[in-house]
Amino acid sequence: MSMKSMPQATRLLSLALAASVLGLASLPVSAQTTINLTVVDGYPPKSLWIKEFIDFYIPEVDKRLAKTNKHKIRWNQAWAGQIVKPNGVLEGVQKGLGDMGIVTTAIYGDKMNVLAVAYATPFVTNDPELVSKTIDEMAEKFPAIKKTFASYNQVYLTNSVVLDTYQVFTKPVVKTLGDMKGLKIAGAGFNLRYLAPVGAVGVSGPLTGYYNQTQTGVVDGALLWPEAAATFKMAEVAPNMLKADIGAVNTKVLTVNADVWAKLPDEVKKVMQEVAIEYRDLLAKVAKDEGAASVAEYKKAGGTVHELSKAERTQWANALPNLAKEWAAGLDKDGMQGSEMLKYYMNAMRAGKQPIERQWDQQ
Repeated sequence: MSMKSMPQATRLLSLALAASVLGLASLPVSAQTTINLTVVDGYPPKSLWIKEFIDFYIPEVDKRLAKTNKHKIRWNQAWAGQIVKPNGVLEGVQKGLGDMGIVTTAIYGDKMNVLAVAYATPFVTNDPELVSKTIDEMAEKFPAIKKTFASYNQVYLTNSVVLDTYQVFTKPVVKTLGDMKGLKIAGAGFNLRYLAPVGAVGVSGPLTGYYNQTQTGVVDGALLWPEAAATFKMAEVAPNMLKADIGAVNTKVLTVNADVWAKLPDEVKKVMQEVAIEYRDLLAKVAKDEGAASVAEYKKAGGTVHELSKAERTQWANALPNLAKEWAAGLDKDGMQGSEMLKYYMNAMRAGKQPIERQWDQQ
C-alpha cells in the first residue's frame, strides 16, 4: 500500500514513527575511550608471572571493562628486554618507558629493602599464599612500603610470590652443608646472605643468566625454586638439587607509573586493582601447586634430588646471623617501622601455624 492510499490517521502515525527513528539516530552515541598501556618486564614470557599476566590479568581486565563498554585498553606488551632488562624495570616505569611494570624487588638491594622481610626470615614458611597476603596487608598498614614506590613515581598495586620455596641447584653433587664449602652460587641478592655461614660464595645476578653462568663455570649452581629450574632447563647444567626448603619469599611487585595512574578513569583503576589482587592469589596458588610437579619434571630431565637432613637444616638456620633484626634495625634508623613490620610478619606466620625453624623477632 502506498503512503497516499493509506488512511490519514495511519499515514500520520507512520510519519511520526519515521521522525522518531530519525531523531534517535541523530542523538550522540557515547564513545568508547581507548587507553594505550605499555607493560614491561625484562624476563621472557615463559616466566611464570609473565605467562599468567598474559593469560589471566590482561583478558580479565578486558572482560570486566567490556561490561560497561566505556573504556578499552590497548595493551603493548614489551617482555624479554624489548624495552628494559630485568634489573631496569623500576627505573623504566619511573621514567615512563613503560606505563606498567612487574618489578623484581629481590634484585634491587637497598632500593627495595623495605619489602625484604621474607628474605630476612628464611626457614620460616613454604606457603606463597600466606606470604603474599601478609605483604599486601603490610603495604596497607605501614606507609613506608607505598611511599618507597611513590619515590620512584609509581603506584603499588600488589606484590607476588612466584616460588613455593628456595632450594639449591648445583653442578657438583651436594648432599650436606659440608659439600657446599667453596662453591660459587648465584642468587637474587638478599638470599646470598644465606651462603657464607656454610662456606659458599654468593654471586649476584638475574635468573635469566643462571643457566649460562653454570654451564660456563662462572658459578657452580644457583639458589632457585623447582618451577624456575624446570622452566629454564637447569637440570641440563645443574643436575643436583639440595632440598633444603629455605622458604617462600615475595619477589615481584606490580606497579603503574604515577602520572599514568592519575589520568586513568576511576572505573579502569578499580578494575586494574581488583584484578591485581586476583592475579596475586593465582600466582601464589600456581606456585604452590606446581612445586611438586616441577620437581618431578626436573628429575625427568635428568636431575637428582638430595634431601638435607632435618638436623643440618636446623644447623643452617641457626648458623645465620640475625638477618631479620639487622634488616629491621636498618629500617628503624630511617624511620620506617622495621621492628614493627618484622613483628607483624612473624605474628602472621605464627598465626598461620608455619613450620618456623627460628623465631627471628624474639632472639
